[in-house]
Amino acid sequence: MNVLLLGPGYPSEIPYFARGLAAVGARVFGVGDQPEDQLPELSRRSLSGYLQVPSMHDDLRVIDAVRRWVGSTEFERVEALAEPLVLLAARLRESLGVRGMRYEQVLPFRDKDRMKQAVAAAGIRVARHARGHSPQEYREAAEQIGFPVCIKPIAGAGSMDTYRVDSMDGLDSVLRKMTHVSECNVEEFIEGEEYTFDTISIDGKIAYYNIAWYRPHPLIGRSVEWISPQTVTLRDVESPQFASGRELGRNVIQALGYGTGFTHMEWFLKSDGEAVFGEIAARPPGAYSVHIMNFGSDIDTFTGWAEAVVHGTLSLKFERLYNCAIIFKRARGQGRIQHIEGLDRILASFGEHVACVELLPIGAGRRNWVQTLLSDGLVIVRHPDLQTTMDMADRVGTDLQIYAS
Repeated sequence: MNVLLLGPGYPSEIPYFARGLAAVGARVFGVGDQPEDQLPELSRRSLSGYLQVPSMHDDLRVIDAVRRWVGSTEFERVEALAEPLVLLAARLRESLGVRGMRYEQVLPFRDKDRMKQAVAAAGIRVARHARGHSPQEYREAAEQIGFPVCIKPIAGAGSMDTYRVDSMDGLDSVLRKMTHVSECNVEEFIEGEEYTFDTISIDGKIAYYNIAWYRPHPLIGRSVEWISPQTVTLRDVESPQFASGRELGRNVIQALGYGTGFTHMEWFLKSDGEAVFGEIAARPPGAYSVHIMNFGSDIDTFTGWAEAVVHGTLSLKFERLYNCAIIFKRARGQGRIQHIEGLDRILASFGEHVACVELLPIGAGRRNWVQTLLSDGLVIVRHPDLQTTMDMADRVGTDLQIYAS
């Protein structure tokens, strides 16, 4: 099978997906805007061919270049694992006559307002919402929905440019930060814990799923610099506590008609047990979330996804062995990393439960913590007991410190 993989150089998980495709027997052809020699080595070794284009954000030119490049070669799949490329992948399927989800099927996964309309039409609880293009429309929507509200880009990814707003003055302040965003959704703010429902589906049927918990709420974690945000994949996904979320996730997949591949859904669990849909993407979760799925069960989900895409099967044998938490660290100060404290004590205390440590090296420049959740490093811990996992994750959050100047 020939598979066209868009953007094989980004995000950081992409090389593992490329390797997975090659491992299950696919011939993988990449299309991206990086020079081939700048692709990650694992991606380069997994590709049977590569086309560099000037920009991945000019759909018509990319489609024209790909058509000329592939000639008479037939492709069975076109895959995109980065949020901005899923619509391009759908257009390429249509242009090349490749099976898979078409543009109109994928559009609700990118357009948050269409998404919520389609989900609500299926009788699924969503936040009250309204689409807007101007400050006046946003004000009218907020007044109609009632504060607090959440404002976010229609085609956003993750929690970038997403804000909780508690008053009209607060809304005006936020809008001054969002002049670069042309279209937004204003939504009812849901009070509750936020979870994910991540799936690998085959022809619309869920073959594997994962539930993760965000600690703290992403809007807090992404707005307060000293916090070390956590994502925790849960071992006991069959707990009655998550019954409403599991049902919600399955119903959303069905309502949107998703076919084969990864999805990443976020949902809220209110204190009264009600599950409320947040949003869903036609791609895997980012920020090392697939890694912690793997660490939680000692499996290779990257290759499991590839098998589902290429062969329409998932022979992955897994047992949920651990709760697994990833903790993202942000340096104190600005400039270059000068000093790291606390890692030795953490490793001495519970090192056997530390699955991964990736911190920026001394001398490296700080990353922009507003632009990337990965920030200045990460630690992954795992344990069969959830409370123990949380305690270790919190120790990493408080005891491990990175200093920059």
